[in-house]
Amino acid sequence: MNQKHFLIPFAIILSVLFFNQAGYAQKTLSSTDQSLRYSIYSRLGLKIIPIKLSPTSYKLQFVIEKIEDKPSFENFSFSYSILSSYEEEITSDKVNLLTSQDLKADTDRHWFFEKTVEINEDQATAVALLTVLDTRQQDEYVYHIDLKSSFVYDQPDFGYYYSNEIPFDQNYLNKDESLLFKTVNKPSIHSFFYPSKLEVPYPPMETRPAEVPKEVSVENRGDFLSNVPKKLTDEGYYFFQTDTLSQSGVLLKTTHESFPKVKDWEEMIQMVTYISTRKEHETLLLAEDKKKALDEYWITLTRNPEIAKELIRNYFRMVEFANILFTDFKEGWKTDRGMVYIVMGPPQEVNFYQDREVWGYSGMDDNSKIRFTFARVKTILTPHFYTLNRSRAYQPVWFKNISQWRSGRMAF
Repeated sequence: MNQKHFLIPFAIILSVLFFNQAGYAQKTLSSTDQSLRYSIYSRLGLKIIPIKLSPTSYKLQFVIEKIEDKPSFENFSFSYSILSSYEEEITSDKVNLLTSQDLKADTDRHWFFEKTVEINEDQATAVALLTVLDTRQQDEYVYHIDLKSSFVYDQPDFGYYYSNEIPFDQNYLNKDESLLFKTVNKPSIHSFFYPSKLEVPYPPMETRPAEVPKEVSVENRGDFLSNVPKKLTDEGYYFFQTDTLSQSGVLLKTTHESFPKVKDWEEMIQMVTYISTRKEHETLLLAEDKKKALDEYWITLTRNPEIAKELIRNYFRMVEFANILFTDFKEGWKTDRGMVYIVMGPPQEVNFYQDREVWGYSGMDDNSKIRFTFARVKTILTPHFYTLNRSRAYQPVWFKNISQWRSGRMAF
């Protein structure tokens, strides 16, 4: 028997067994722990990119990034579901398995599937769910996206791709790089550019409202043709639409060439604000020799050069992950979720509801577990914008973690 043909059904059988043994039929999207989505040890990165083909038809691009070096397709079981709510039970009849026969592309960096689904025009909510089971450790990777809901204006009728025509699955693009845009109906796409730089968020216990810019600068960049590589030359964020009168489009953050890593000493000084006192940060900002000031800052914190090196390495590794995971029209480290991720580390539990995302961190017992709730905000720019529900109750645990960072004891 051909080995490849034998392994595919075996993976299917294994995945079905897992669904039954793990009580998959009793699960809902809101009860599914998605903490692997933010783990620094994840083997895969999942993304669903929707393209609206008609009022009832959606093309779903399932893109799985291979973070693990040269993973074997046969070690994973892939499936997707279309749900009518976050509370709907995920029964076996809603689970659609994806096999190697369904692969649209298999590259060094990605597996790519594509499926077209039909959603009733009068259906208020439709959620696409992608699940990948690592059959070696039984790790379950999950990613979802609202196709239709009260938080989504509409889905775009175009896609955007790497040069090898894999759908672009990053939250950012380094400036001066190019993407290929493909439309469904219209030959061109309109672009707007926002050059504004946004501020660092207030800490979780700061309950006063964040300052809102009185004016947001926007530049109309005009139309460009689809199916022709488009270079994005400026650092800021772009918003693309095929129809400027519609409420659908795609936001794309453009960053400096070193992103998601730190670019220079100036940026590094901005990023240490989360673990610095106000006086320390002001001193760093005013220093003429930024490198020297930073060297003194790290040594003063730890009083040990070796511990200082480890602290720098760990802190900016968390900054890099925050940039990869949470960049929207802000750099990831400047978002509420990025701030909590850097200071508190990856959450042990992550649950999504239609109107919020909840992170859990272990305490001494269930009663002392720390939870951060991020409220979902409806905006035309992105359907995935979240702001932290701030509370003074966070102050003790927040300062405790900052103290551990400053002593060089924090590592994830």
